[in-house]
Amino acid sequence: PITCWKLAPALATGNTVILKPAQPSPLSALRLAELTGEAGLPAGCLQILTGPGASIGETIVTHPLVRKISFTGSTSVGSRIMQLAARDVKRVSLELGGKSPAIIFADADLATAATKSPMSVFANAGQDCCARSRVFVERKVFDEFVERFVAATHAIVVGDPADEKTQVGPLVSYKQRTSVQAFVDRAKSQGRRIVCEDHPARDRGYFFAPTVVLDCETSDQIWTDEVFGPVVCIRPFEDEEQMLREVNASPYGLSGSIWTRDLARALRVAKCVESGVLSINSNSSVHVEAPFGGFKQSGQGRDLGIAAMEGYTELKNVYIAG
Repeated sequence: PITCWKLAPALATGNTVILKPAQPSPLSALRLAELTGEAGLPAGCLQILTGPGASIGETIVTHPLVRKISFTGSTSVGSRIMQLAARDVKRVSLELGGKSPAIIFADADLATAATKSPMSVFANAGQDCCARSRVFVERKVFDEFVERFVAATHAIVVGDPADEKTQVGPLVSYKQRTSVQAFVDRAKSQGRRIVCEDHPARDRGYFFAPTVVLDCETSDQIWTDEVFGPVVCIRPFEDEEQMLREVNASPYGLSGSIWTRDLARALRVAKCVESGVLSINSNSSVHVEAPFGGFKQSGQGRDLGIAAMEGYTELKNVYIAG
């Protein structure tokens, strides 16, 4: 669907598009191109180029006929795109990494928050820039929340994505599974408590079981860096102001959730959290009619909504003398 977030507004505003899918997963983009042709899109309006970003991607970004670049991916690649695009002052929209928070206040509906929050980080095997991988829980309900969260995590079905009962499938590659494992191993070596680590069989896919990390410090790499896998860290907080400082200490600011029955507090906290998309008593991040994008190193520009269409147009002022 992220491909369509970019493709639809670009085509609707009269542009032709060169689409470069992620190297590990090109087939869905190729099939999408076939379907657009069958639907009547004129030949040449959408072209697919597959291959490595270091060669194909950079060629597209630097080509003189390319005037706008829209990218979803890592912050490091987004930074490289900005550097290349700056040479010709090209317009760039970036939706990059995240380390999103879930904030649980003591007055929240804990049963709902604890049963819904796991899939806010473990869905798509954690390969989601909006994953709520840092969970802040008010201390007075910390133990109860963790108990409920862990129970809900144990109930998640990990397996073949083709099976309708499956909730979490494998990671995209061996390289990604190795990276995720390195984060967890490092946390173990630091004495952090690892929960829900019963890994499924790995002989037919790059599976990684949903993993909960407790007792971590805010300086730990597993707390600060985007893991891009099914790993969540949960920490208690006592003071709202201090909690907000820790939330905003992240270089990312894409998404997040606030769980409380106090709407005034929810809106106050939402105003303070440096994220582009927030939900209250929900894990929702995406609504096609509303703008989507992040603050800080999570990117610039917006996908979805009217803001997305504006990103593929130019304003022109024509003055006619009377």
